[in-house]
Amino acid sequence: MSSAKKNIRPFSSIVLDGPDRAPNRSMLRAVGFSDADFKKPVVGIASTWSMVTPCNMHIDKLAQEAEAGANAAGGKAVVFGTITISDGISMGTPGMRYSLVSREVIADSIETVAGAEGFDALVTIGGCDKNMPACVMAMARLNRPSVFVYGGTILPGIHPDSKKECDIVSVFEAVGQYAAKKLDDAGLAKVEGCSIPGPGSCGGMYTANTMASAIEALGLSLPNSSAQLAIGAEKKDDCRRAGEAAVALLKAGIRPRDILTRKAFENAITVIIALGGSTNAVLHMLAMAHEAGVKLSIDDFTRIGKRVPVLADLKPSGRYGMAHLVRIGGLPPLMKMLLEAGLLHGDVLTVTGRTLAENLRKVAPYPADQDVIRPLSNPIKADSHLRILYGNLAPEGSVAKISGKEGLRFSGKAIVFESEETALRGILDGKVKAGHVIVIRNEGPRGGPGMREMLSPTSAVMGKGLGKEVALITDGRFSGGSHGFVVGHITPEAASGGPIAIIRNGDPITIDAVKNAISLDLPAKEIKARLKAWKPGKSKFTRGVLAKFARLVTSASEGAVTDKNL
Repeated sequence: MSSAKKNIRPFSSIVLDGPDRAPNRSMLRAVGFSDADFKKPVVGIASTWSMVTPCNMHIDKLAQEAEAGANAAGGKAVVFGTITISDGISMGTPGMRYSLVSREVIADSIETVAGAEGFDALVTIGGCDKNMPACVMAMARLNRPSVFVYGGTILPGIHPDSKKECDIVSVFEAVGQYAAKKLDDAGLAKVEGCSIPGPGSCGGMYTANTMASAIEALGLSLPNSSAQLAIGAEKKDDCRRAGEAAVALLKAGIRPRDILTRKAFENAITVIIALGGSTNAVLHMLAMAHEAGVKLSIDDFTRIGKRVPVLADLKPSGRYGMAHLVRIGGLPPLMKMLLEAGLLHGDVLTVTGRTLAENLRKVAPYPADQDVIRPLSNPIKADSHLRILYGNLAPEGSVAKISGKEGLRFSGKAIVFESEETALRGILDGKVKAGHVIVIRNEGPRGGPGMREMLSPTSAVMGKGLGKEVALITDGRFSGGSHGFVVGHITPEAASGGPIAIIRNGDPITIDAVKNAISLDLPAKEIKARLKAWKPGKSKFTRGVLAKFARLVTSASEGAVTDKNL
């Protein structure tokens, strides 16, 4: 047994042991430490609780369960907080610039607290789009025994008249329906009032549920942590067991980078594709791999996507919400199906201390009468919906989400907008017509800054009935709730002088999701002349967190991380 395995207090002992640490101990007595606690390993419980969003409003209670689990296993748990922001509330406003930035701030804050306080192990609990990858990024940086817990999914709302299920995307699309005069004031108010019934993350296979599933597939969550209701007894039990698992990992000497291997990332990409997950997963997987020291690129999504089908009939393009996947058994039966088909690596280590194959050995298949998850013999799409497109419009790559329902190829004329707000107004006011390729630029990581999500414009397109009639491209990104013929993460971004910066109204654009190509259909000589004449604009922010982010951030094709070039 190595010395690392023998010493289960490698960091807390430095902070707490010896006569010279009496002041440290004195401070901790005031927050509940006893004499016996100073001899126990200290387990930090990172809570992303906040009343700014329903996704995280219940996580303080979950953190208490994780604390109890760690204490019962022989540790001394310390709950601490970090920020979160709400994508759904900030969407379509200047505040959305802070969304991706918050991923970096949260990762930094967890690293800072755990490093400063000498925590020996961690449990992190996330419940919204950016705080989940942020938790993993911090865990990978610190490389101390850690377990991630998903806060759980929301129950669907029920429309009072139609009795159909609805969620946050229903509200965004209702705005487009209202603009198209398909809904009146009362109709819009009904959708607004019924769609968010309580705690939990947005209910489709949007970014939160995508990332929860990906993190479980990575092996950093206990089995089925990703497919549980936020308000269920199962989620409380998951948190208690996570606290216990963190202490067990500490005793076993298993750390995040033992789990976060290249094979684990390949497993996560496979699961993301099978579930029809969010384009944001590309950005976050690259960022998490960077922090774990694993080489991963956008091209890995193409390589893996050639052999992995889309099997889940989940929103936004499918029929069901995450609650339906919870009811039929969650993620493990799907993972077992993929493992048996040779699409997953079964020999990777997980936070249970066992391999993925060992975790799945006794998992029962889905009920025979369910149609949420298709069999491999009858997929929704034979290969990946996440397409990495290259071409003279995106020489460093771009990310499309093509389910096949909107077609596989689109050619049209550009209608250019310099921001999300002007694009939304153009769509709602009827300036966007069938055959247009909507171009939204200066919304990239640097140019935004912050790489805002374009859920409001894409939802307005769908609400106005233009989903199959127009395409939308941007150097920004998309919410997991976006669907339609959309391409984001176009790199280089406009602020860096990428070709998207020189598109003009009426320019012909072709998007081909079979050839994985996106092109500005102009002579090379014309493109070269426009690029030569292009001049960068002034930075929108000169101080504060957005200015720091714009100065440090890498390209979206590298995960939009802020510590790569330090």
